Amino acid sequence: MQRRSWIALAAAVATSSAFAQSYPAKPIRLVVPFAPGGTTDIIARVIAEPLGRQLGQTVVVENKAGGGGQIGALETARSAPDGYSLGLATVSSTAANPAINPKTPYNPLTDFTPIINIAATPNVIAVNPSFPAKNYKEFAEVMKKSQGKYSYATSGTGGIGHLQMELYKSLTNTFVTHIPYRGAGPALNDVVAGQVPIIFDNLPSALPFIQQKRLVAIAVAAPQRVASLPDVPTFKELGLEPVNRVAYYGILGPKGMPRDIVDKINAGVRKSLEDPAVRKRIEDTGSLVVANSPEEFANQIKQEYEVYKGVVAKQKLTLD
Repeated sequence: MQRRSWIALAAAVATSSAFAQSYPAKPIRLVVPFAPGGTTDIIARVIAEPLGRQLGQTVVVENKAGGGGQIGALETARSAPDGYSLGLATVSSTAANPAINPKTPYNPLTDFTPIINIAATPNVIAVNPSFPAKNYKEFAEVMKKSQGKYSYATSGTGGIGHLQMELYKSLTNTFVTHIPYRGAGPALNDVVAGQVPIIFDNLPSALPFIQQKRLVAIAVAAPQRVASLPDVPTFKELGLEPVNRVAYYGILGPKGMPRDIVDKINAGVRKSLEDPAVRKRIEDTGSLVVANSPEEFANQIKQEYEVYKGVVAKQKLTLD
């Protein structure tokens, strides 16, 4: 009986190994859980083409927006663990949104296979040029004098922009109304158009508008000042270090993916990121290339989830 068990195990390992060696045998889908135009979409499209070249198959980016990233993330969680349906993981979809929504249809810590964190991305508070503040000192004064008068846009309820702004509000005793969108692209469009005066967004998607002077950057969440915004202080400089959190943009799959396939995708992304042109496209957005191990990425997801669970509890946040 024991001999049969060993034979069965050996056969399973051999089958898994053969499958991994032949992988990929068809195009791979990379689901972005937000609308086109946001940072998640930008990072996905930067990495998709070179990763496809490394793996020998096309990587097709597919946007599935809604629910603060939950719809797209659920699509990945429910997929077969064969490496042909992957997801672009964000703090919003794997930490912030699950932290605020008790009805999240997946567990961010157990229903996925983390593969690699591609990049760490600063976040930014920016305002429409018509807003009566052009720097952080003025912004803080306006916020304190005008409690509840203004609103801010984000990529969605429970997203990183939402919870980081709530963290900011809790530390500064200010109030500003949240206006959620179905992605950073639509949110940015309305702030640039003046429909909403403030946005808390990932820097890569907001930066072009800031450089075009269609938005004014107020403060950034980054390890140090961003080279493209040398006059904009970090939250740490402003005495608001808890808000000084970068976003991650990584690749994950459904739980139960074979380790051989995980390692093949991880190696493909790493190799892609060795290309100076690919690195430059990512770094030009203000992001930092990470390219870590599956275990390191899993730990990052866990840490961010715990941080935002704390924010939700402190601010008594709900989806209502």
